Amino acid sequence: MKSNFPKIPLFLSIMFFIVSLSAFLFLHKTINNSNAESQSKETEWKSEALRRDAIKALDNSIKMIEGDRMQLETHFAQSSNAVPFLDAIEALAPKVGAKTQVTSVDIAKDGSALVVGMTASGTFSSLYKFLTLLENSPYELEFMTVDMHRQSSGEVVSKGVRASGWSVTLKMKLLSFVN
Repeated sequence: MKSNFPKIPLFLSIMFFIVSLSAFLFLHKTINNSNAESQSKETEWKSEALRRDAIKALDNSIKMIEGDRMQLETHFAQSSNAVPFLDAIEALAPKVGAKTQVTSVDIAKDGSALVVGMTASGTFSSLYKFLTLLENSPYELEFMTVDMHRQSSGEVVSKGVRASGWSVTLKMKLLSFVN
């Protein structure tokens, strides 16, 4: 008996199945590789987005505290900009009726403070008020020496009132100094 089963269509069917299976496996591998790559790109994108969000939040925080930072910086004098500090302390004296003169400005030996020598003259009460204003200024000052004495020239007329003239020589250290 001879078999009537056709071998050529079976062979072609098997070949077509093998080609289809190969194409399926190739496409499956390509899709899996693409998925892995897209997941890594998505992870990278998310980390970059988080980093940008953190930068924006930091920027917003900086903008929110800008006023506080500016106020804080007014309490420090920088070595490159000591003139506003000197002007600020000299401006206190006329408010209380005293006269001041800066006699020396030096940077401390360790560089951490500004040492200012100053003389002031006026009535005892005006000098006392001036020293109180200096002590309560926004700058952190340390008085190294304060020498207050009565002037020998006699009386001073201030606002129609005769009072004895006083002078003070002081040396103070600005501790809130940024070198």
